[in-house]
Amino acid sequence: MKQTWSWIKKIFLVILIIHLSWFLFFVFGNFSEAIEIKDSKQNLLLLLAVVAVILLAYFFWLRKIERIKRITAWVWNVLFTAYILAFIYFLAGFVFNPPITLTQAGSLLQGNGLSRDYIPLDDMGPNIKLAVIASEDQLFPDHDGFDLKAIKKAIKYNKRHPNKPRGASTISQQTAKNIFLWQGRSKFRKGLEMFFTFTIETGWSKKIILERYLNIAEMGRGIFGVQAAARSYFNKDARDLTMAEAAQIAASLPNPKLYTVKPLSKYVAARYAVIMRQMSNLSGDEDVQAIIR
Repeated sequence: MKQTWSWIKKIFLVILIIHLSWFLFFVFGNFSEAIEIKDSKQNLLLLLAVVAVILLAYFFWLRKIERIKRITAWVWNVLFTAYILAFIYFLAGFVFNPPITLTQAGSLLQGNGLSRDYIPLDDMGPNIKLAVIASEDQLFPDHDGFDLKAIKKAIKYNKRHPNKPRGASTISQQTAKNIFLWQGRSKFRKGLEMFFTFTIETGWSKKIILERYLNIAEMGRGIFGVQAAARSYFNKDARDLTMAEAAQIAASLPNPKLYTVKPLSKYVAARYAVIMRQMSNLSGDEDVQAIIR
């Protein structure tokens, strides 16, 4: 058993090195412009420099101190085991929706309940799929996980309105956050979100990403996924939602506890008509149709 675990760790160490190298190549190669705008490229370089200094200090000096050596070994084992579990979770995502997410668990702990009913993408119907893409991420079929133009606009807006920050997360980013991480705006969590977004965009198809998102996204207080939302708000299956009903659900996504579908909040009432127009504009897009069909 011990020897088997040793071989597993060696295999996953190789996977980790390749994974991180590929991610860094992606960041500095394909994502350099947006990273530079967000001032994150410099932060990442600084982080890598600090890690390099710590590693050098450890190998040439700190590992000679027994207590530090034990603590370092413990921290490494915890982080490495967490990576192995996350990677296995990622592989399982090819086939299964997550048993529960941290956001769903939080809903239970806060007393909001947990209403959900995972269904395959084919059972969701075209209207809700098109509505969510039109509302949340119109370039979803074309980007590699990050909408650089939206990021630029969000940065400019947030500089002018620091008390009302606006996000630019794609469906892929939201899926990665909801499956692997927790809610929040810290730089550490955003960094992990970038890593997991890159991971699922590299490994999963767009259809898998969209199916996972539509099954786990919060769409009301204690309501997760399009099937639960359709049943709760309109007493029908997701496949039978009209354009207007699908657009109302999609309109609630930025803040489903505040932007309610039932009763119809002012935001949703104003927003869903816009989403319907965007749905009509996207209905002829071949790339979008290839995903939602």
